[in-house]
Amino acid sequence: MEALAHVKFVRMSPRKVKLVCDMIRGKDVKTATAYMMQTPKAACEPMLKLLKSAVANAEHNFNMNVDELYVSTVVANPGPTLKRGRMASRHGFNRILKRTTHITIGVSEKA
Repeated sequence: MEALAHVKFVRMSPRKVKLVCDMIRGKDVKTATAYMMQTPKAACEPMLKLLKSAVANAEHNFNMNVDELYVSTVVANPGPTLKRGRMASRHGFNRILKRTTHITIGVSEKA
């Protein structure tokens, strides 16, 4: 059984979030939490909050043992992109893409 937690519309590029996803995938929850506490990436803050939510879901909804949980799935998909812009030289217009991310974390018990 897998307990999931989702967060949508995080104002961060999926490319930056996937670096942290690859770092914690397959680790046990305590190790993943320690890695994210010590890593100076901006994506660690919402992902740490999401990991705690997934652990709480596993404990409350599925009666899983918290000490035996590991991060089974971590997915960062692109969300909608906000299109903004600014004026450029010679009356031009430069497009600025403000990307968003949908993140899903799943935790399971070790067999």
